[in-house]
Amino acid sequence: MKNVIILLFSLFLVSCTSAQDKQVGGRCEGCEALYEYGSRSLNNVDTIPGFDQSSVKMKVTGVIYHNDGVTPAKNVILYIYHTDEQGIYRAAAGAQGWARRHGQHRGWIKTGNDGKYTFYTFRPASYPNTTIPQHIHATVKPPGYSDYYIDDFYFDDDPNLTPALREQGEKRAGSGIIHLETENGMLIAQRDITLGLNIEGY
Repeated sequence: MKNVIILLFSLFLVSCTSAQDKQVGGRCEGCEALYEYGSRSLNNVDTIPGFDQSSVKMKVTGVIYHNDGVTPAKNVILYIYHTDEQGIYRAAAGAQGWARRHGQHRGWIKTGNDGKYTFYTFRPASYPNTTIPQHIHATVKPPGYSDYYIDDFYFDDDPNLTPALREQGEKRAGSGIIHLETENGMLIAQRDITLGLNIEGY
């Protein structure tokens, strides 16, 4: 039975990717999780599990652009995941696939003609007993290209985001450091993403 499940999952991944896709971005451990949205119909807005129960709600928006940094990119899948408010990638009961490692606080969007995306989520915590900055992981899949990871989302006001760490970012798809403002009790952040920017082989 286990082999059957693995085979079906492999066929699912093949159906989501194409031999014609240009391979870019280098090695990407865990990028397979981008395809685990199952039968859901994706659009440009998603709400991350745990949003309603969270103490620090957050809305993250932006536009995904083509490599020229001007033209909005359509039909791009953006996958994000992050820790809970205790800094743990906490999996739901019975989690399968990458949900066992990435936890339950994850989501998917697919851009429309305007390239816009919105996630309703919450501010994750740093890993317990560490000074690693709070962050949100992100992977993209543009039409015609393989999936690849982009710079994590980091928070400009995080004291653990030292000047040295700010300079270390690869700026894959642009800087991932976002500025937070508060609006009606919710944190608001914006990050625009430029496909191919600082991505190997794009």
